[in-house]
Amino acid sequence: MCGGLHRVIGRRRISRFIGELVRSHILAHALEAAYQQMAQDETREAEALAWAEATVGDVSDEPR
Repeated sequence: MCGGLHRVIGRRRISRFIGELVRSHILAHALEAAYQQMAQDETREAEALAWAEATVGDVSDEPR
């Protein structure tokens, strides 16, 4: 197995390659958890909705 990694990735680059693969999975999980936590904050959600509703009118005024 290492022979294939050495051939494709190159010697001395395997740790970095694996680290980048793992990091994307860890960051995706952490990001999902953070969004879930933010969604549970009712005050923040109400403020975000109010902001979104207020800015919708701005977009309709933009020239095409």
